[in-house]
Amino acid sequence: MAQSETVIDIRKLVRNFKLGNETIKVLKSVDLLVQRGEYVALMGPSGSGKSTLMNILGCLDTPTEGEYYLNGREVAQLSDNELAEIRNKEIGFIFQTFNLLPRSTALDNVILPLIYAGLKKDERDKQAKRALDQVGLSDRIMHRPNELSGGQRQRVAIARALVNNPSILLADEPTGNLDTKTSIEIMGLLHDIHKSGNTIIIVTHEEDIALHAHRIIRLRDGIIESDTINPNIRVYQKA
Repeated sequence: MAQSETVIDIRKLVRNFKLGNETIKVLKSVDLLVQRGEYVALMGPSGSGKSTLMNILGCLDTPTEGEYYLNGREVAQLSDNELAEIRNKEIGFIFQTFNLLPRSTALDNVILPLIYAGLKKDERDKQAKRALDQVGLSDRIMHRPNELSGGQRQRVAIARALVNNPSILLADEPTGNLDTKTSIEIMGLLHDIHKSGNTIIIVTHEEDIALHAHRIIRLRDGIIESDTINPNIRVYQKA
């Protein structure tokens, strides 16, 4: 049977949090479809629910109500081991704070998901070096994070996210700790990664960053306020 082109299918998703005796309704009956190969920006002010939605998409959190299908599989029906495998192999995470191991080289940081995936050492090294080459860091593979610039650290984090060839890349404020020039470089890199066929979902509160995406979804007070195709996609010239 041919694989569905729908990567993410969310239906009437609700996420509540308990705060003492009070129930905080963060997501309120959200419906969302993302097709393979899309580049989507999730936008919204603080408290809009965008980070909570990202955590659910990444199988880091579970909804209070509703259904979430990832590549045709209902996430609520999966075991802890199956969820761990999905987080390792099907989803690549890119964080604002990079989340690199400070005493490990760039190569070892990128290799880490492959160790969990059970690959042999030769194959791990080969795939990690290929991922670092893809982000332009083939000459920095033995450098530790404190020997790299902020932009280079984020490139290492992107290589780590790509190394298992995931179905989807989730980027949470990936330029939040970077200056303007470096942010442009990183978004240009994500643009190239998307062109090669990856599905990307980026969470941001910055309009300039959202303008990279082909589709912009705006959340407010736990609901999708708008879901539009971006008519003015930013195209970056490489320096």
